[in-house]
Amino acid sequence: MEQVSVAQRTPVRESEVASLNLGNCLSIALPKGRLLQPSLDALAEAGLQVPSMDEIDRRLIYTTGDGSMRFILARPADVPAYVEHGAADLGITGKDALLEGDWGVCELVDLGFGRCRLVVAALQGAIAPDGCGSEGAVCKLPLPRSGHTLRVATKFPAIARRHFALKRDLCVEIIKLNGAVEIAPIAGLSDVIVDIVDTGRTLADNGLVPIEEVAQLSARLIANRASLKLKSTVIHQIASALCDRSRSI
Repeated sequence: MEQVSVAQRTPVRESEVASLNLGNCLSIALPKGRLLQPSLDALAEAGLQVPSMDEIDRRLIYTTGDGSMRFILARPADVPAYVEHGAADLGITGKDALLEGDWGVCELVDLGFGRCRLVVAALQGAIAPDGCGSEGAVCKLPLPRSGHTLRVATKFPAIARRHFALKRDLCVEIIKLNGAVEIAPIAGLSDVIVDIVDTGRTLADNGLVPIEEVAQLSARLIANRASLKLKSTVIHQIASALCDRSRSI
């Protein structure tokens, strides 16, 4: 994934987007779930005509009346695929989706919303007594429950694998889950988890504590590499307007 700096430009004008012919319709892939509404708000503040939540939820693909823009609603993890393969010129998704996949897209802007952390967490009782007992203490990975292999449950196997690869003296087994990862240590499936933490309440409710931070996450604007060249003026103006907005968040 390539990161591209955004040059300072004037905010995008609807007339410039409308000047695109149907063949050059600007397509934007939007993420379902908690990032959708702030994504729509950000694009609206950048000067784009965006659908309402009801319109995009009901139709999944929404095209503006003049045909100059198309919005595609997709799972956050699928947004980079739409962008990489040219079904969308731009996309908004979480940094976790970009880190998990080896995507051939350009990352343009940290949008400043949807902030959270990706952490390694374990059951409080599995950590050494001096691991997290005092403020400022460094938490340590628990010992494997059996054998010499630390079992890690996560929805993000690629990220977890890269993170633990840095610990050369540790043997790790990555277990891919699609549902609630927090129950894995409680059920005895894993020693630790790698998961997204917002307020930390879900971890605490399940007796888990963060041990290590893997990454800081937030929503990102990404672009198709070819579109960035062919539609550079409009894309850079949208990116610049969103960049200015993110600085005020």
